[in-house]
Amino acid sequence: MQCPFCNHTDSRVLESRSAESGQSIRRRRECLECGRRFTTYERIEFVPIIVIKRDGNRESFDRSKLLRGIMTACGKTNVPQQQIEALVDDIEAELQLRSRREVSSSELGEATLQRLRQISEVAYVRFASVYRQFQGISDFVEELAHLQQSSPELPALVQR
Repeated sequence: MQCPFCNHTDSRVLESRSAESGQSIRRRRECLECGRRFTTYERIEFVPIIVIKRDGNRESFDRSKLLRGIMTACGKTNVPQQQIEALVDDIEAELQLRSRREVSSSELGEATLQRLRQISEVAYVRFASVYRQFQGISDFVEELAHLQQSSPELPALVQR
């Protein structure tokens, strides 16, 4: 680390502590050349993820927007807040690990649906109804039939 006073490149760390609620590390350093002390902060650098919307517009990935949508889908279910936060963390971590910095909204929606299905079928159907833009009851019935087909332990849907 370069000293801000004399530009010497050698310093020693006197103290390290967590800062910003664990989001960074604060280090107190001393220059080995001039003896002056300075503080540095170390943070994880995230490369921004761009979401390509259905209409072709691009926008930065917004964790709070995804969290809001999932919380709405999980409303009045027994899904704990911690599990919802973990789901969003999992999706965000997967996006950061990808080599591509762009993701389509459909990829993001399908990844969310896949995880919601394992947590709550009610939340899955609610999220699917918005994400897949259900137009009527037939869309719900079709999705429920698909859900029942791929989960044979579910009771058969009542047919009219």
